Amino acid sequence: MAIPGYDLDALRATFPGWSFFCSDAGVFYATRSGVQLRNAQIDAGLQQTVSAEDVGAFVALLQEQQARAVMS
Repeated sequence: MAIPGYDLDALRATFPGWSFFCSDAGVFYATRSGVQLRNAQIDAGLQQTVSAEDVGAFVALLQEQQARAVMS
């Protein structure tokens, strides 16, 4: 589903450790690619999969996950 204002390839380039898709309902999803989080990482706030209904919130979630990964 093509949604104006976002480029899935740009998201892939910006967040290379994630696999992306957009549902038929327009919800954005990203799941960590090739990584299984440990309990300690989950306790530190890392998530295996994130989702949002708009691209701005979606990118913010991914940026937050990057920041948490650096701190964990």
